Amino acid sequence: MYSYLRFLCFIALIFTSQINFVSADRIKDLTSLAGIRSNQLVGYGVVVGLAGSGDGNTGITLQSMQSLVSRFGITSDLDGFNGDNAAAVMITADLPPFTKPGQAIDVTVSTVGGATSLKGGTLLMSPLLGADGETYAIAQGNVVVGGLGVEGGDKSSLTVNIPTVGRIPRGASVERLVPTEFLSTDFVILNLHRGDFSTANNIANAIDDLLGTGTAIPLDTNSIRVRAPEDPTQKVAFVSILENIEVERSVPAAKIIVNSRTGTLVISGNVKVTPAAVSHGTLSVKVSEDVNVEGGDAIAVGAGAQANAEAAAVPDTEIEVEEDLAKAFLFDAGVSLSDLVDAINAVGATPSDLVAILEALREAGALNAELIVI
Repeated sequence: MYSYLRFLCFIALIFTSQINFVSADRIKDLTSLAGIRSNQLVGYGVVVGLAGSGDGNTGITLQSMQSLVSRFGITSDLDGFNGDNAAAVMITADLPPFTKPGQAIDVTVSTVGGATSLKGGTLLMSPLLGADGETYAIAQGNVVVGGLGVEGGDKSSLTVNIPTVGRIPRGASVERLVPTEFLSTDFVILNLHRGDFSTANNIANAIDDLLGTGTAIPLDTNSIRVRAPEDPTQKVAFVSILENIEVERSVPAAKIIVNSRTGTLVISGNVKVTPAAVSHGTLSVKVSEDVNVEGGDAIAVGAGAQANAEAAAVPDTEIEVEEDLAKAFLFDAGVSLSDLVDAINAVGATPSDLVAILEALREAGALNAELIVI
């Protein structure tokens, strides 16, 4: 089996050297192995040693401190604790695949109470749980904070970055291995990052060209099943060969992406327009409100004057309507992306105008692309 694997490596080198001149992507960059993923962990803990920026007399913090000291045989009611220098926090971490017990991972610590900063704090020993409720790591260590906050006597304050969130590099020790079927199965599943029937078929064909017909079978738009060596010790080297095979990715489907919040517009390069005529104009209405004050008449009475009517406020409204001349342009059959953009830019269309034109073209059936608004 070892000699067979060396032969595969030799063939892989020849295969990849022959296709380097083609613009292609590695299977490693297009897919991921099914079942090989990170696992999210979460926990609850207490950060101590803060310089007065803690939670104060928050109930959850005081109860947590009471529970912690009780483990050391110390009993006290809640009145005996002061949470100014402590903060209740949630702890999150990602457990990478194949991480073994004893290895260290980074953790992120975030306040859940009224603490204003975690700077200078120390996280006390806290278990990190997986989705199944089991403990997979234990976190403890000094919190590193990238932000700061200051407050003046008049309650004015300044905050730089986020001082209520910190990290502990290598702050958790892994205690349990996440089981995987990678070594026990007689095949591997490659999952595409972006599903595409053509790309899945291209990957299967590239693997078959290198390792023999029937080695890879595309299952659907997202997955390709590849027959693996029977010897588990050869699986890592086998996957290494698969990852470095280069594949020509298929041309993506024609799409137009519109960000309605920022006005950003992205048009894929294979968008085509069938014959169509577009006329687009702009109508603007301006309404201005003003108030005129008119005084009352005065009647002379003796040596003085007395007003017989009060001053009145009279509204004065002006409405102006401006309509630009509609600008028309014509799309011929098979117009490409560059022609489409040039024609629309020539009439001075704004991003909102461009979206309106594209939506109208799609409704008319003249646009062969999917319009997606995010």
